[in-house]
Amino acid sequence: MSPWAMARGIQDEELQKFCSRVVKLLQKEELGPDAVDALQRLFLIVSATKYKRKLEKTCVDLLQTTLCAPKCPEQLQLLCTAILRERSPSDDLNLSCDHVQNSRQLSLVASVLLAQGDKKEEVRSVGQRAFRVLESRQPEGPSLRHLLPVVSKVTHLAPHTLHEDQTNLLSKRLVDWLRYASVQQGVPHTSGGFFSAPRARQPGPVTEVDGAVATDFFTVLSTGQHFTEDQWLNVQAFSMLRAWLLHTSPRGPSSPDTDDKSELEGSTLSVLSATSTASHLLPPQERLREKAFEYCQRLIEQSTRRALRKGDSDLQKACLVEAVLLLDVLCRQDPSFLYRTLSCLKALHARLCGDPARVRALLPIAQFFLNHGEAAAVDSEAILQHLFTRIPCELFHSPMLAFEFVCFCRDSLPVFGRNLDILRRSFPNLFKLLAWNSPALTSEFVALLPSLVDSGTAVEMLHALLDLPCLTAALDLQLRLSPAAAERLLWDVSLRNPSCLEASRDPQFQGLLQHLLRATASGTTERLAPLHQLLQPLASLTRVVQCAEAVPTLLQAFFSAVTQFADGALTNQLALLLLERSDSLYQVPQYEAHVHRVLSSQFLVLCARHPSLVVELAKELLEFVGSVSSVHSREAMLTAVVWAVGEYLSVSWDRRCTVEQINRFFEALEALLFEVTQSRPSATLPKCPPRVITVLMTTLTKLASRSQDLIPRVSLFLSKMRSLAQNPAPSSDRCGEDAGAVCTRAAELLTLLKMPSVAQFVLTPSAEVSEPRYHRDTNTALPLALRTVSRLVEKEAGLLLG
Repeated sequence: MSPWAMARGIQDEELQKFCSRVVKLLQKEELGPDAVDALQRLFLIVSATKYKRKLEKTCVDLLQTTLCAPKCPEQLQLLCTAILRERSPSDDLNLSCDHVQNSRQLSLVASVLLAQGDKKEEVRSVGQRAFRVLESRQPEGPSLRHLLPVVSKVTHLAPHTLHEDQTNLLSKRLVDWLRYASVQQGVPHTSGGFFSAPRARQPGPVTEVDGAVATDFFTVLSTGQHFTEDQWLNVQAFSMLRAWLLHTSPRGPSSPDTDDKSELEGSTLSVLSATSTASHLLPPQERLREKAFEYCQRLIEQSTRRALRKGDSDLQKACLVEAVLLLDVLCRQDPSFLYRTLSCLKALHARLCGDPARVRALLPIAQFFLNHGEAAAVDSEAILQHLFTRIPCELFHSPMLAFEFVCFCRDSLPVFGRNLDILRRSFPNLFKLLAWNSPALTSEFVALLPSLVDSGTAVEMLHALLDLPCLTAALDLQLRLSPAAAERLLWDVSLRNPSCLEASRDPQFQGLLQHLLRATASGTTERLAPLHQLLQPLASLTRVVQCAEAVPTLLQAFFSAVTQFADGALTNQLALLLLERSDSLYQVPQYEAHVHRVLSSQFLVLCARHPSLVVELAKELLEFVGSVSSVHSREAMLTAVVWAVGEYLSVSWDRRCTVEQINRFFEALEALLFEVTQSRPSATLPKCPPRVITVLMTTLTKLASRSQDLIPRVSLFLSKMRSLAQNPAPSSDRCGEDAGAVCTRAAELLTLLKMPSVAQFVLTPSAEVSEPRYHRDTNTALPLALRTVSRLVEKEAGLLLG
């Protein structure tokens, strides 16, 4: 049994005994290894379950006392902090940071207090104490770096609690740490002894990532064997710089530059900014922006160097992204930086386009030009075209990049403007990210789909969504066939050599594969049934199954968006597509059943929005219901179509509806009902679900009420159905409950048809009957009409018997 499982199994009585032992250990003057071991076990117990474990008040008080003791070993303080945080929020906590002087200890106490929430204004008290300690120290103080995470957290949780003088103080300190950190390496800590400091080698200057001696100021990309305290503060200052700049922005954290002078500053005044006032005369916030700009330029210069270690190379990529994001913030807060930034980022973009390893930095560059392209008179279309064409095609298998790319698309929607067409035309490429990373990206695409779909791409996009699992299989196949990907097994290794590898090179499949893997919307659709068969060996792969599970949710989001703007013509196209694709889906386990449920419900939504489609698509609907096989393979879709025919094939919905159309549908549905009820169930042809039978009977009755010459035929048929349900054949596989449902429905419909005018009122109600008052008012409610009919029929039957 694992330690976590054992910790979860400890009962409250045993825990209280252990707490008593912890109390005895913490009350000793000397806290040794036994106390460390006991606190480690206590932390394991309280963190092993999501439920809060009850500790003795004496134990909790001693944990707080030990945490605040000035001479307590650091390891014990860390353990006390971890245990108290696990119990947060807690009502029996009486910690305070008002008298804590040591910044390391303050950071530990603050982490416990900030975990409590803000019921007692803990965030404000922590922030004020942190700034008082910050004010009392020199910028090069040996322990200030423990304070910066606390200040950053307070700024995030409650930015309104900071005063202007505190904001100015930290801005000044950040300038010092960012720009004036030492360029000499730190001295290693020695434990004394014969070979100690007097003969030790003096530290040299810091170096660049390529090993060259640094000739400019220290940054996070500077390297060395050891670092000084101010160099560590430099790294921490850079990590919180963007959040701090957003906090100190005069327009707030996320407000764009919309003032009247932005255009002028983006052009003429930006040229003059190069000769601006000396930075040391600027206010603290403006001086911080100036130094932040210099820092970003230095990072971009350092990113051109070839790193000697992989860790430094990864750090270069991350710092490059952060530098571009910082430049974006700076230009939003002060457009005078725009002129100096443009040339730098244009050159950076040109360099990154040829460097696949640093493609992540293209996203913030594109974001920058989207935000500032208009003010800088720069066309961002070419940058976006390159971005949307290249990244999804080549790097869809990178999960982090895929997530960042989709978030970029979602978050940039307000600033896309006229470039939104580029995003919409690129949906086939975006779907590659979704197909390969569907579990992680489904919610993001649900938010993005309403902006991707329009009347021009709706039909093609619906085909693409239905073929999404097939696209996943095609991408897997593409990776298997790619020589460049052979070194890294990016595909599913559970299937070594699928039989479709060689067959996919056949010219007859190449065109279909190219269509499925296209980069932009083509405006055309292809029947991919041959490709479904080719890729069938890949249908059981985990990634394909996961993608198939996401499709119903995506279809719901698609239809929610498209029904907001679809006209009659587009609605008809979509309805026709649902009929066609219901028997042309990639065969993934459970996929067809789940998709059919969505398609059938959305078909009814389309009919409700545009009832005339039943008349306009009469030929296609007749062809659809004419196949007996559809009863078993497309039950949900068939039921929706039959119900829609009964509901909307009426003159009250479309004046073009004729008696001939009603008769043709009646004959087709009558033949279908006869076929499914007379056929004997077998292993290959299972019994027809009672829901289909009852919907068919109801629709036939509705059609007969509109063309009363059909009433004798449907009455005879319903009588037979009732008799068949009451006395099933010995070979029938129909259970009693199913037969009872069919019998009840047949009896109800026969009762209605005995009074045709009432049947028409009930089965084809006018628009007024659909109003709420017909279901609330006891004098006009539809149930009242049904009860009246029943009494009249019963009375008539009694007279005949008499």
